[in-house]
Amino acid sequence: MSLRVGITGGIGSGKSVVARIITLMGVPVYNCDAEAHRLMAEDPTIRRSLIDLIGADAYHADGRLNKPVIAAYLFASADHAARINAIVHPRVRADFARWADERRGLPVVAMESALLFEAGFENEVDRIVEVYAPAELRVERIMARDHISRADALRRMAGQMDEDEKRSRAHLVIHNDGTSALMPLCEQAIVL
Repeated sequence: MSLRVGITGGIGSGKSVVARIITLMGVPVYNCDAEAHRLMAEDPTIRRSLIDLIGADAYHADGRLNKPVIAAYLFASADHAARINAIVHPRVRADFARWADERRGLPVVAMESALLFEAGFENEVDRIVEVYAPAELRVERIMARDHISRADALRRMAGQMDEDEKRSRAHLVIHNDGTSALMPLCEQAIVL
């Protein structure tokens, strides 16, 4: 059985950078966000549920997921996010279990998930790594990456679990503030 490492952190913390470094170290990483989007596009149960929840415009006429419509609904309120998550998270959890089982001969596999705790994915991993960056740095990263306003970046951050709570529940915290070398910390995350 592989050691399962969960990589989490608030939006803009740099968890994807940490996940890429760990991938370069030879550890396969399941990206929950990317896989959720894939499942939302391909899984007929999710498709039906999202159309029932949001309406037919959740998908384009050609069948592709209408990401702006989904995002607008998702970020409109905590209740909306909870409704979408209740549809998508169980399918992602099952897909990760299948994915990890296919790699059970490897010493380590990892899951990258912004919502590791909120989705209950912490029960799917053996070790939790929290990627942390100061709030102001996260705001700058989000604005640059997503081309959104400061207010929108702050609203997205406010919709996530408190960073102190995440750090208190993690086995290892990686400070990604641009002043620490990430490679040694990433190695700590995947050591058996």
